[in-house]
Amino acid sequence: MLSAAQARLEAQELIALTAMALLALTPLAASAQTPPAAAAAPVADPAVRTRATALIPVLAGRPGYDTLFTAAFRQAVPSAQWTALAAQLRATLGEPRRVARLDPAGRWAATAVIDYDRGTATLRLSLDPAAPHAIAGLLITGTDLRGDTPAKVQADLAALPGIAQVGIYALDGPQPAPLAETRADTPAPLGSAFKLWVLAEAARQVAAGTRHWDDVVTVGPPSLPSGILQNWPRTTPVTLQTLATLMISISDNTATDTLVRLLGRGEVDAMAKRYGATGPVLTTREAFAIKANPALTAAWTAADAAGRRALLATEATRLDAARLDPLMFSSGPLASETVEWFAAPRDMARLLADLRDAGPVVRDILSINHGVDPATATRFAYVGFKGGSEPGVIALNLLAQTRTGRWYAICASWHSADGAVDEPRLMALVTRALGLLAS
Repeated sequence: MLSAAQARLEAQELIALTAMALLALTPLAASAQTPPAAAAAPVADPAVRTRATALIPVLAGRPGYDTLFTAAFRQAVPSAQWTALAAQLRATLGEPRRVARLDPAGRWAATAVIDYDRGTATLRLSLDPAAPHAIAGLLITGTDLRGDTPAKVQADLAALPGIAQVGIYALDGPQPAPLAETRADTPAPLGSAFKLWVLAEAARQVAAGTRHWDDVVTVGPPSLPSGILQNWPRTTPVTLQTLATLMISISDNTATDTLVRLLGRGEVDAMAKRYGATGPVLTTREAFAIKANPALTAAWTAADAAGRRALLATEATRLDAARLDPLMFSSGPLASETVEWFAAPRDMARLLADLRDAGPVVRDILSINHGVDPATATRFAYVGFKGGSEPGVIALNLLAQTRTGRWYAICASWHSADGAVDEPRLMALVTRALGLLAS
């Protein structure tokens, strides 16, 4: 679950991961314009190598950004964003040393491999044909960390402060087969990743014939963003598939709550229970309203499952009418260890495997937002994703099929009561793991 009060809404976390957060990840992408397509038997102008070589000190954090790139590039990728990208590359790969290879892609473009202390970064760059031939486009298409292994990724994740958990699984058999696990059998807060339970229940009801993806329903009471439906007129007609698509692709909270009401809380609770959760499953509006009220937070925390169901029934009118403050998370975590949704990575992997088998509509919905950068996603035949975050909580769940046909799941989470978690840092580790599975 994500609050509108945060600077990173779920829509930013999921969609803009490839535009902003993933600029600080591995692999990374920063582009101000699309490099030109490769020509037959290309020969690069000498200025291409000159500019690629001049990129090395700038990647190392030294001056040169203002003169190396065109004004259009600097507008698209501001200095602070570039600095963060280059710093994260160094944190992962060490210091940049040299242009190891340069493959021309036309007179003013090339693919360059930059040699770092601990690996390489591959990028495509294009130059302004007009002197002084500044770099007009740059796309980092991949990185390779020498000697990386799933065990090293697991160790790096285990070293994170707070509580970090991960499970990397092959999905070839009847149950996920672990390739690497850290605290994978311990329930962790999910944030908006709980919406995968709702998707699974929608798919179950469609398969049973009680619902259809093209059923028309009306939008329910608004929640806080992320999402767009909170701004739409209440009772706007939409299809079941539209709600599910918005719920997963941009983590629309109002779409989620509308679906929970439509499908039935008892049914959603039963689906969540299949994957290790204990009910009741809160709507996002209920969670926000309870978190914002210290008395309700205390009552929820102290109650067992039956008591929590009774609380929701007793307080239903109050929760529906509660004014939700977009700034409620501005001071940090709110009941992130109690008023939440919880599941273990191992159970989330089972859920992803079942969603894979739930039909093409479900797979398409999961793959609208890959969660990882385009360069990593294109190494696979399929990538599906659902994450979740709020202050103090990050959860990342990926379903991937390799070009050779093998299926994998990566389920990771990181939480800390003091809020000291870092989405780009966790996503970098998950992207490393995914890259290893591709190869």
